[in-house]
This record gives sequence, structure tokens and C-alpha cells, in this order.
Amino acid sequence: MKLIVGLGNPGLIYTASRHNIGFAVVKSIARLLKVALKKDSPIAAVIGKTNCSQHNLVLALPQTFMNLSGLAVKAMLKKFKVGPQDILVVCDDLDLELGRIRIRPHGSSGGHKGLASIIEQLGTQEFNRLRIGIGRPKNSADTARYVLTGFLRKEKAAMEKAKEDAASCCLSWVENGIAQTMNIFNTGTPCAK
Repeated sequence: MKLIVGLGNPGLIYTASRHNIGFAVVKSIARLLKVALKKDSPIAAVIGKTNCSQHNLVLALPQTFMNLSGLAVKAMLKKFKVGPQDILVVCDDLDLELGRIRIRPHGSSGGHKGLASIIEQLGTQEFNRLRIGIGRPKNSADTARYVLTGFLRKEKAAMEKAKEDAASCCLSWVENGIAQTMNIFNTGTPCAK
């Protein structure tokens, strides 16, 4: 079984924010695979189950708010009886250029509160993560506010492309594994602006 977990904040007010790009990618995958996402209260997440590339696949959106994402992810691993190596966490990244995606098998939180929560709850950094570049604000002191803003009109085309590429990357991870997917998607070329 494989789990793809999109990070974000629940609630309509956050839907189009930069911080919710992980939610947006998982919702795109759900639409592509025609999977209904439903609330699973015991694990504080919205989930959908399907089969993909001969794997049982769970798509999940934690409903714990970003800073507590690890609580939901830990509950998912227990419920579905999988290890950290069987999850792919999709999240935003301030340090990647707008529209660039990067998948890795492990690493630090890089200052991302959702990843930090997952690392703390699981007691390991050894889980796959797909980061999607949202760019940095001109005034770095405003990052907390910046991640909760929506994308500018001039950024939307690049982010739609990034969302499509990220969804393809996730499905490649399910089918081909991390090494081959890194070779395909970590080319260093951001989406066209």
C-alpha cells in the first residue's frame, strides 16, 4: 500500500493559498483517478482509496492544520499498517523557485512546519517528500503571511503547470519508485513562467 499525503490547512479561507498547494495536488490526483475523498474522523483526515499501478493507494488530506500534520500522518500509518517509506508527502517550499518541483526520499524539514511535525511524530526523516516551489516574498520577514496568500494572476499559469507536473510525479512514484521518479522529475528546470 502507498499513501500520498497533501499538506495544507482545512477551511475555505485557505483553499487557494500558497500553503495549500499540497492539498491542491492531491485533489487533482483524486479527480484524475476518479476517487471520492471522504472524511475519516478517527485519523483527522479526508481520504480516498483506489488501486493504481497494482498498488493499493490512499490519498489523504490531514485536517489538523499544517503545524500538527504529523498527528494525522502517524494515525494513517497505524491505520493502514504501512511504514514511513510507503508515504509521499506533498507540500509547498519557499526556497524553491516558483513552479519548480523536487522529490526526495528523505531530508530535514527545511523550516516547513508541516514536515517538522511529521518528523517529530514519526521519529524519522526517512519518508518521501515532494516539494513545490512557491517562491519567497520580497520582504522575508513576512513569510508567515505570504504562505497564506493566493497566487498572483501572473503566477497562476506556472502553478497550474506545477500542479500537473506534481500529480504526474506522484503517480510515477507509485508506479516506478523514488529513484526512477527522481531521475524523471528532478531535472532542475522550473515550469515556464
